[in-house]
Order: sequence, then C-alpha cells, then structure tokens
Amino acid sequence: MKSHQSTQTMKPATAAKKLGVYLEATPAEFREGTVSRAELDQLQADPPAWLRELRANGPHPRPVVAAKLGVSISGLARAGVTEALTTEQIEALKQEQPEWLVQERAVQADVRKEGARIKKRNAERAARSGGQGS
Repeated sequence: MKSHQSTQTMKPATAAKKLGVYLEATPAEFREGTVSRAELDQLQADPPAWLRELRANGPHPRPVVAAKLGVSISGLARAGVTEALTTEQIEALKQEQPEWLVQERAVQADVRKEGARIKKRNAERAARSGGQGS
C-alpha cells in the first residue's frame, strides 16, 4: 500500500487567518499564491521578518483586535470598529477607555462569568449522575 499523500493547500485568506494576521497587509507573493500545510507549518515555526512585524505591530485582523481589547468581535462591530487596527491604535484605545470599550468589556466579563457558571453546573450534574445512562 502506498502512503503517498497529496499536498494540501489553502487559500491565502485561510493561511492568514491561521497565522493571525491581516491578509491585506501581507506581501503580494503571499496574497497571490496558495499555501501548503508544510509552508504554513514553516511560517509558524520560523516566521519571516514580515510575519514577525505584522504580529507585533499590525495592522491586526478583527479577532486579534477584539482579543487584545478584551471584547468580542460583535462588540467591535457595535462600536463601529470595522477596520484593522495597529498595535499603537489598540494601545491608544486602552489608554483612552472610551465608553463603548468599558461597556463591551463589561459585557464580555458577564459572558465569561455565565459560561463558567454553566460549565460548573454541568460538571456538578455529571458528578451527581455518576456515569448513569452509559
């Protein structure tokens, strides 16, 4: 039996998402080609200068911006933040503490708290049932 695997490739948008970078800020050769699994692994293991620069200074995609600000992607949208932000812009927002950021962080904290409560409740139910029904 042959163990030859075909090379899996992905679109640049998928690779950028997996790398946590904003596609439009990547070099043209990255945006215009396809990326194999091996190439993606190599980029993650030994990032080139452009990738290190994007990860450090941005512009960052919305999921990264949301994480750095401690809000949800929906919270960014509610606040009207639809474009990619640089690390400098994110730090400025953290310093300014606009009302929307304070509000969205509170919403996110409530969501996390509720998630933890549900997880605890489910764990207690599972412990009480003691594996019944298996």
